[in-house]
Amino acid sequence: MSIKDRMKADLKAAMIANDTLRRDVIRLLNSALKQVEVDKRIELSDDDVISILLTAKKQRTDSIEAYKKANRDDLVKKEEYELSVILEYLPKQLDDDELKIEITKIVTSIGANSIKDLGKVMAAAKSLHSMADGSRISKIAKEMLS
Repeated sequence: MSIKDRMKADLKAAMIANDTLRRDVIRLLNSALKQVEVDKRIELSDDDVISILLTAKKQRTDSIEAYKKANRDDLVKKEEYELSVILEYLPKQLDDDELKIEITKIVTSIGANSIKDLGKVMAAAKSLHSMADGSRISKIAKEMLS
């Protein structure tokens, strides 16, 4: 079952359960997907959907930080809920230990041995971006190469 199909099924379930918060978040995500499909005149693949969901995840994390600085706990809770729904549709996120293992594999495969090779490591780590935030990947790669 594709991510889009899962989202449609979850939207129906939320509507039946009268879960308005979940329904609204899924509708928001569906509209973002539909906008890209209409603009580019394409049918989105799961990789395209993941890319759009990663953008939405980044927006939510940035909003959470801004709302925390402004002491807006009500909006923080709303954004955190939206983020939790988005994370349901993304691939399982790697914890720090799993990420270190994957980056170690990349570092050894390309023969990186100094901080000057960080760009090569980051380019090779593109496959991990759906499973870990780029800043986390960069931080761990810098630690390994230092």
